[in-house]
Amino acid sequence: MLPGLPSYHAMAAMAVTIGMFIAFARGRLSTEIISLLTIAIIAVGLYFFPLPGTGQTDGLQLAFSGFGHYALITICALMIMGRGLVVTGALEPAARFLEKVWKFNLQLGLLVSLLLAFFLSMIVNDTPVLVLLLPIFVSLAARGAMPASKTLIPLNAAVLIGGMATTIGTSTNLLVVSIARDLGMPPMSVFHFTPIVLMAACVALPYLWLVMPRLLPDNSVTDLQEKRRFYTRLRVGEGSQMIGQTIDQIKAKLPDEFTFEETPIGPIHSQQRLRVSGTHEVLEDGIRSLRGEVAPTWVLERIERNAGNRGEDVTVIEMTVTADSRLIHRTLPTSGIADLYGVAVLGIHRPKSLLSQQEIRTEAGDLRIAEGDVLLVMGLSRELTDFADNDSLLKLDGAKEMPRRSKALVALAIMFGCVGTASIGIFPIAIAALGGAILMFLTGCVKFDRVGRALSAKVIVLVAASIAIGRVILESGAAAWLGELMASGLQFLPPALVLAAIMLFVTLLTNFASNAVAATVGTPIAFSISTQLGLPPEPLILAVLFGCNLCYATPIAYQTNMLIMAEGDYEFKDYIRTGVPLVLLMVTTLSILLVVTYGM
Repeated sequence: MLPGLPSYHAMAAMAVTIGMFIAFARGRLSTEIISLLTIAIIAVGLYFFPLPGTGQTDGLQLAFSGFGHYALITICALMIMGRGLVVTGALEPAARFLEKVWKFNLQLGLLVSLLLAFFLSMIVNDTPVLVLLLPIFVSLAARGAMPASKTLIPLNAAVLIGGMATTIGTSTNLLVVSIARDLGMPPMSVFHFTPIVLMAACVALPYLWLVMPRLLPDNSVTDLQEKRRFYTRLRVGEGSQMIGQTIDQIKAKLPDEFTFEETPIGPIHSQQRLRVSGTHEVLEDGIRSLRGEVAPTWVLERIERNAGNRGEDVTVIEMTVTADSRLIHRTLPTSGIADLYGVAVLGIHRPKSLLSQQEIRTEAGDLRIAEGDVLLVMGLSRELTDFADNDSLLKLDGAKEMPRRSKALVALAIMFGCVGTASIGIFPIAIAALGGAILMFLTGCVKFDRVGRALSAKVIVLVAASIAIGRVILESGAAAWLGELMASGLQFLPPALVLAAIMLFVTLLTNFASNAVAATVGTPIAFSISTQLGLPPEPLILAVLFGCNLCYATPIAYQTNMLIMAEGDYEFKDYIRTGVPLVLLMVTTLSILLVVTYGM
């Protein structure tokens, strides 16, 4: 028997949801504008037409509840912790390891990364796994691997599929299993349905690996100008791995763009000075790998000491030598820059327009500074300003803060502590994330005045809008009416299509409301349908559980979708383009596997 017409509030809730979806898909307005308009429509609508049993101000509270919701606070806290890992350089060793795999072969690197994400999320909650991997993939993109916009959605999908495989993989799995047990079903073990998900993952993985990156845009920001190449002298330190080796033996361990401008005869010895060149990033990687120095040790130690005393970040900035500078015709050793200002010049870039001129070098091979040269200078803000003002230098855009590596172990300890306590259930992820964010501030891993760089306004308003939509769908009765409508038509379908229909219904709820709503509404409906149709309840309950995890088609479906949105610079349509085929593939595969497994 078909249910009656839904209430006016339920119809309005479904209309607003569909309208928001269409607006996001068309992409004519920004995500922020559509999200704010959605919140405004809900607020105004419920003010003039309150839900039954509520007042006008209750509707306003519902519309704006997303801005104070624990899910939004959790996402912001996780973004701050991710920022702490980035600015301290805590994940650089892991990034360099994966970089070697990616450098060997891009496709192999992506496959290894997807498998790592999948298996980690089977035993650790989805969100902490993505929080750990996200900064690594952003760093890999900056180092020349695939653009972040082509890898983050596949990575997120691998995390979500892995989280589906065990009862502890996501909080939603635990919710579905708990509701089913309350309805009278026997409890499920941690790996009760893992074989089914593993077989489905074998079907989905080729799509994530080979197809999904091709469907995604390259949103990486390309430099309109060629990166500057800096020339410097590298001093071989006492503990350098270069000692006793030849240049040819060393080159294989360094970035391709790191160039030795001279080839000394015989093996390298301690305190030897070598002429090298490369971009800023390449020089930084090479110097760290070789344990060499391009500036006097005493000035580097002085900069670090002053930074710690003042609580400031060390900055690297490029400065152009003007015609009035006293540095013209001098070399770095004779300039006295370190003594006068307490800053370190890491290298000199000579523009192409000046390269045709004969380079004037000293007998020691040091380059004499000329008008138009660009100096790569490291120091603190006050000293850098004094150097630029007094020696007639022009600061260029693009100053870069150096990682606070002294805090790297602290940031890692905080992150793993939060991940560990959330994974084994000591604290909810919201409390663990908030505690971690506070510790990042207190320990100096993240500065209070830099919080804005960690947060994304687009993600914040989108989360708030999705929470408001989810509450309206539930409280207006729209979700319950859709469930009754679905149940009335399933009696005429074969078991495989019944499972697919339940899974698609729950998937629709989880992508437009929330997975908690989908689990709460879908589990009792599936249990009731199994009783009415005489089917075993367990495969129908698993169809609900799997459907709650098929949240790939919209960014509002799950908090990990939100976390990657800013880093990948994604639009709503990117999730639809890649997520809808994956949803259909997983629904088809899982439905067939459930029918075969349970002999339906």
